[in-house]
Amino acid sequence: MPVDTCATVPVDLRLYGILDIGFSGPDPDRLARMAREAAAGGCTLLQYREKSIANARASVARLRAIHAALRGTGVPLLVNDRADLALAAGVEGVHLGQEDLHPADARRILGPTAIIGLTLKTGAQADELYRLPVDYACIGGVFATTSKDNPDPPVGLDGLARIVFRGRLARGAGLPLGAIAGIDRSNAAAAIGAGADGVALISALFGAPDAVEARARDLRGVVDAALAARGAA
Repeated sequence: MPVDTCATVPVDLRLYGILDIGFSGPDPDRLARMAREAAAGGCTLLQYREKSIANARASVARLRAIHAALRGTGVPLLVNDRADLALAAGVEGVHLGQEDLHPADARRILGPTAIIGLTLKTGAQADELYRLPVDYACIGGVFATTSKDNPDPPVGLDGLARIVFRGRLARGAGLPLGAIAGIDRSNAAAAIGAGADGVALISALFGAPDAVEARARDLRGVVDAALAARGAA
């Protein structure tokens, strides 16, 4: 599916929070509260991630609880990997890895107004963006992380900059490109300086069930300041 056959959905990647139930636990009320606090603190996009789904009905119930908590905030909710769960729960879209459903197939399932994101690990994958119906991409892992089992070595800031450059060549400046993995308050500004339009976070944002709003507000300030310093705000 050529990119120009589907609508491009504006996506704000500045502070992209990932609610991983392997990290935050499966309780839907707790997940909903954390999502609501993250949005209140300035999180611009949220993703629900459950890598091994034993009970799809329970997953959809958690998604609906989180989605309801975000109502009125303007913050979209995506599902990691599973376009079918995104469709069933009525959330805004899906984030795909390189071995998940092809973005064109996810677009056929979810329609032109859904948000579809993609993980990029190499420059060659970034080169393919010109023909993929995605609304944003996240590059990584940038740094080492304990939040996800990643067999590939981190690309580092230099690798991030190179992949961003190739992604811009493939799709232009209009496609948001984020950085993911191992990012926290100490290195978020450096990731923005390397060219990322935003950062995706798990433990730095949801590392404890309390004070999520305060952490989100602090991290959003770091990101916004880095974007302003780069002249991208």
